[in-house]
Amino acid sequence: MQVERYIAVADLGTSKLALSVAKVVGDDIQVIYYKERPSDGVSYSYVYNPKRAAVPLKEAIQEAEDELSIKILQLVVGLPRYDVHQEIGTAEIERTDPSSCISKDEIKTLKSFAIDTYKIDDQAREMIYGAVAQSFSADDDLVCASEEDVVGVTANKISGNFKIFVGPQKPVSNLDIVLNEVGVAPAKKLFVPNTVANAVLTDAEKENGVALIEIGAGVSSLTIYKGKILRHYSAIPFGGKSITTDIKCECGFTEKLAENIKLAYGACLPEKLLSMSEKVIQINDNENGSYEHLPVKYLSEVINCRAKEIIEALLYQIQDSGYADKLRNGIVITGGGADLVNLSTLIKEMSGYNVRIGFPRNQHYRSSLGFSLGETSISATLGMIMEAKKDPRLNCIEEKFVEKVQEEEEDVEIASEEDSNVTQFVEELFPEEEVIVPVNKPIKKPTKPSPKGPKINWISSLKQTITNVGTKTFDNTIGSLYDEMDKNNE
Repeated sequence: MQVERYIAVADLGTSKLALSVAKVVGDDIQVIYYKERPSDGVSYSYVYNPKRAAVPLKEAIQEAEDELSIKILQLVVGLPRYDVHQEIGTAEIERTDPSSCISKDEIKTLKSFAIDTYKIDDQAREMIYGAVAQSFSADDDLVCASEEDVVGVTANKISGNFKIFVGPQKPVSNLDIVLNEVGVAPAKKLFVPNTVANAVLTDAEKENGVALIEIGAGVSSLTIYKGKILRHYSAIPFGGKSITTDIKCECGFTEKLAENIKLAYGACLPEKLLSMSEKVIQINDNENGSYEHLPVKYLSEVINCRAKEIIEALLYQIQDSGYADKLRNGIVITGGGADLVNLSTLIKEMSGYNVRIGFPRNQHYRSSLGFSLGETSISATLGMIMEAKKDPRLNCIEEKFVEKVQEEEEDVEIASEEDSNVTQFVEELFPEEEVIVPVNKPIKKPTKPSPKGPKINWISSLKQTITNVGTKTFDNTIGSLYDEMDKNNE
């Protein structure tokens, strides 16, 4: 019998905090809870103010526990994405039985040895986030490209080359303080770029060469795969929040209003907006009765300038990696910033690569929620769930609460069966009369599905209203890209 366990994941981003809970039975992953809320105390993907960061996380955990009737004891969290550099590490071990075949456990031992023996220049400020094997050799005459090639080979000794990823230690210590503040233990701390790639990339892309760009709010990262192995990682401190800040400063809006306008009407490449470029957004201020006009084309020009800077920096990272001419499958973009209209087209025009938007591959999981988990902003969360599932001993939920939930579900089933039997008996006695038999059983409130797109309510929250003064409606004139965007915003 397969054991049922639960995995709780917290993705602490610069602008949002996402908490999810998944039920795992064998290889089956069912996401039973996912909610987002604004984060605090986080900058460039790492915690700089533990006290402030703990407040929204504690609220998110409490809400999940109340809704699911569970107790979360552990959380899977991600390590910082920025200020991480990669180094080369090597390790070699002599085998006690050269005639036996090399096992996966020996490869794990070799990897651990490479991490343990790598010397960090400043141990007080840096720590190792993880290591990825690049190649192996069995004796001196046999070179194996991957772990799959070296497992099963006989040899006197094995050696391996690894990419060691080193990052700042203080943000990790701050993360421990946050978890301690909210009363949960760290179940796992994962190197997120690798987990995101597992969630959105195909095996063919990893094998033939691909550059995965994850555009978050505060950080945009680059992960390159070739031969199914992670070959390069780097990040820049710019993302979707940089675009929002430009809109805020250029137009004199609040940050919340600038973010909502970007989500609703933001796009790159103003020359491709067609008739939409002639439209004007009117922002009404109900407090003093004034209003402002913002041409859609001008908004796109502001966004386009910053988007170009971000793309140029990422393309430089690709060139610097040494894999620029080996990306047979081009570029895949994911993260919340990947939803910006015309961004993939802009990257293709600037780079010459084929570009696609990386949505999570739903064959790895299923959802019991009222909405699809196929959004680019959820890629990191789903990747961490898939990675944490590999540990068969991991269970983030207190056992007695899980048993209580199971007992309640069984009681509902028994009550339903008894109700059915009573109803059938009454129908036999009074076949021509309609009889209603009340049954006292627990009633489960349906979970309200969350909308796919951003909900914009500027009248109630900001006392500002956006209206279109160019025409009666956008739907009759907007291009095909904006048609899809309006559907998501409804």
